Amino acid sequence: MSQFSSAARGLLLLGASAVLALPVAAQSTKTPKYSNEFLNLGVGARALGMGKVQVALANDATAGYWNPAGLVNQTHKYDGVLMHSELFSGVVKNDYGAFSMPLDDKSSIGVSVMRLGVDNIADTRSLINEYGQINYDKIEYFSVADYALLLSYARKIGNVEGLSVGANGKLIYRNIGKFAHGYGFGIDAGVQYNRKGWNLALMARDVTTTFTQWSINGDEYLKGINSTYANTADGIPTNSAEITLPRFVLGVGRRIELPKQFTALVAVDLETTTDGERGTPISTKAVSVDPRGGLEIGYRNLVFLRGGAGNFQKISSVVDQSMQWKGQYSFGAGVAISGLRVDLALSRLAVEKLGSTSQTNSLIVSLGYGFK
Repeated sequence: MSQFSSAARGLLLLGASAVLALPVAAQSTKTPKYSNEFLNLGVGARALGMGKVQVALANDATAGYWNPAGLVNQTHKYDGVLMHSELFSGVVKNDYGAFSMPLDDKSSIGVSVMRLGVDNIADTRSLINEYGQINYDKIEYFSVADYALLLSYARKIGNVEGLSVGANGKLIYRNIGKFAHGYGFGIDAGVQYNRKGWNLALMARDVTTTFTQWSINGDEYLKGINSTYANTADGIPTNSAEITLPRFVLGVGRRIELPKQFTALVAVDLETTTDGERGTPISTKAVSVDPRGGLEIGYRNLVFLRGGAGNFQKISSVVDQSMQWKGQYSFGAGVAISGLRVDLALSRLAVEKLGSTSQTNSLIVSLGYGFK
């Protein structure tokens, strides 16, 4: 039996075993849906332009996020990536930076930093005093932001060519102005196999579950609320712990050589969440599966065009309450010259509104540089 067949069967068996073991864990733990969801928005304009299909393809500093096992496959000794995107007409800022390098000929390390935040939110609780007078000088401003630090390690498996494993240790800090903050930690693990143009991978996010502890500043929560509002104010939130259940991504990709120095890279991911039933094409009370697909056309490894689709959900129409499938579609382009990579992506989310379809667009820009 070939190494390719053995590795492929091993990946599929690992993925199937993990998914079959999930219902018990999901039923025995009560957790909120979409916990730490900011970690699942994706990074890098190349990946986002391909519909976030990347666990089997990542081979630069972004692999620390998508699949740390891919860090050992980067083409340059040192690699760095910066990304900035703005969501909801610029209200939400999404920033990311990563760096990776080899330790020796079989292992690599990487570090990634992420921030998703809304800044300059007006706190108008003290705008009107107890006498009904308005004082604009009393307006204060605060930010709501989520941060993550990922420390990654990857290593090639000696006897199987093209096979590598990797893991992330991640630290999370979530801040709601002076009102509340949360600290969390967790572990991701991944495996990647590349052979004769084929790419196979399995990524397990929050594989040990991720724990986040929230602390509430009750004094700050009530500060500035006058007696009139204080009598009718809702109860102060209490300190609490939040558990993020595992999610698994099984990916496959194929690189195809085309005539006249063109290439095509086709990939599909199956993302399985374990926090209950979601509006995905495959959904049960225990797990939900969201399929994604992506395509990249390249010319002489210099210029690239990309497209992708995913996040398919059944949405109820406001007009007639009929259920319709909606997806998130993305497009992108990139240029790579002498180790410098410039990538752009446009992610388009269809939103059902009063029976018509409006479009919410997000522009993502990322820069990457690899050097020896």
